[in-house]
Amino acid sequence: MNKITIAIDGFSSTGKSTIAKQLAKKLKYVYVDSGAMYRAVTYFAMENNIISHTFFYKDELIKRLDDIILTFKYNTSLGFAEIYLNNVNIEKEIRTLGVSKLVSKVAEVSEVRKKLVEQQKKFGENKGVVMDGRDIGTVVFPNAELKLFMNASASKRAKRRFDELIKRGDQVTFEEILKNVEYRDHIDSTREDSPLMKADDAIEIDNSDLTLEEQFDKIYTIVQEKLKTV
Repeated sequence: MNKITIAIDGFSSTGKSTIAKQLAKKLKYVYVDSGAMYRAVTYFAMENNIISHTFFYKDELIKRLDDIILTFKYNTSLGFAEIYLNNVNIEKEIRTLGVSKLVSKVAEVSEVRKKLVEQQKKFGENKGVVMDGRDIGTVVFPNAELKLFMNASASKRAKRRFDELIKRGDQVTFEEILKNVEYRDHIDSTREDSPLMKADDAIEIDNSDLTLEEQFDKIYTIVQEKLKTV
């Protein structure tokens, strides 16, 4: 069977990574979490005192981009690939609220986007890839055979993110999570370089009231129909 490229875009905390991992596992495709790449650059900047909630030295980050080597390594016990920064696994470190609060600012930097988009395009050269992010269907894979755009209400997304962080042991409040979700929506949608938008040929999935099982069944049916046409 011919392989296709599946591009999944959407707002933060809409479950893009969850459905992308499920599809990749079911189809035996490569899964790439582009958001993790931006989070990794943000984590690097935080660790090197380039960014915080009070300052951001963009020129310094741009100068240090060649010091950032990102790779994905498959974890058999988890069933998906984890991200490594300069050969160090930082999968857990990049999922904190601290990184979430700053990642949209880093993602606005054109030089950062250029570097990561170049890497992302290479991942899709041989098809058989599922990638999720903010500009996958519009910039990274504009010719992808299947494009999905994930959406849900801000309050539903904040609740999911809040539950995830609380379960992990983080000390957060629902109010700060909701505020972060709304802030990221604004930054992602209004930035000058590759703003978040639904591709003209993308299928929108509003999962506000869908269970994970219902969401997967709905999207997998769409994938199966697309595979019949290639």
